[in-house]
Amino acid sequence: MPVHHDPEVMSSVSQKLRTSGREVALVPTMGALHDGHLALVEQAKETESEVIVSIFVNPLQFGAGEDLDRYPRTLDADLEMLREVGVDSVFAPSPVGMYPVGPRTTVAPGPLGTELCGATRPVLFGGMLTVVAKLFQITKPTIAFFGEKDYQQLILIEQMVRDLNFDIRIVGVPTVREPDGLALSSRNRFLTPDERVSAIAIPAALRAGARSGEAGAEAVMRAARAVLDSHEEIRVEYLELRDPDLGPARASGRARLLVAAYVGRTRLIDNLSLTLK
Repeated sequence: MPVHHDPEVMSSVSQKLRTSGREVALVPTMGALHDGHLALVEQAKETESEVIVSIFVNPLQFGAGEDLDRYPRTLDADLEMLREVGVDSVFAPSPVGMYPVGPRTTVAPGPLGTELCGATRPVLFGGMLTVVAKLFQITKPTIAFFGEKDYQQLILIEQMVRDLNFDIRIVGVPTVREPDGLALSSRNRFLTPDERVSAIAIPAALRAGARSGEAGAEAVMRAARAVLDSHEEIRVEYLELRDPDLGPARASGRARLLVAAYVGRTRLIDNLSLTLK
C-alpha cells in the first residue's frame, strides 16, 4: 500500500489513474481511525474504484484555544488498519506540504458556516472546506465518502460541490455507534471512564426526541432536553431541530436533531434523523 506525502506526487499518481480510465474514490480523514472510518472505506471499496484515504490533521479548521495540539495522531496504527482492509493508497501530507505559503486562498462556507458548530468555532468550516477542496484537486476523485456524524460538514461539502461545480459525487454514510449508542469519534479516547458513562446521555437524548416526533417539534425538543438536563455534568452547547438541509424545521416530514455538548473537556457532536407528524 503506497503512502504518499508530497501533494505533487499524489496528484501525478491520481492523474495517471484517471487517464488510464480508473475511477478514484476518496475517503478524507484526520486519522486516529476507528470503525466509523472503516465503514467509509468499505463503502468506497464497493464502488470498485481505486480507494485513496487521506490522513491530515488540518490546522486551518482549529481556532485559538481549540484542541489542535491535543488531537490524536496515530499514523502508524492508522496505516496498519488501512493495509488490513485493502486500501489502494494513502495520502498523508504535512501542513507545510498542504499550505506552503500559508492559508492564502480559502473557501468561505456562507451563512450556514456561522450556525450550529460554526457559531462557537468560527474558523471550522472555512478551514474544512478549504482542505477538502484541495484534497479534491490533488486526488481527483469521482466519488468521495463522508460520515453523517459530522452532518453539518457533510451538508456544507455538498453545498460547495454544487456551488463550485466539482464533478464529484458525495456519499453520506450513516453514523457508526458503540453498542450503547455512543457515536464513534476520535475524541472519545479523551473521555475518562466516568465521562464515558455520562456521554451515553447524548445519543439517549436524540433517541428520546425521535420517539416524540409524532407529537411535533416542541415535543421532540422537550424530550431531548429532559434527558440532557438530568445530567448536570454535561454542558450543552446547542440542541437544535432542523430540516434535512439544515434550514428551519418544517411542521411535518423529515427532520434532523443535532447536538453539541461537552463532557468534561471533550466536545462531542451527534445527530439523528427523525420524522415529524
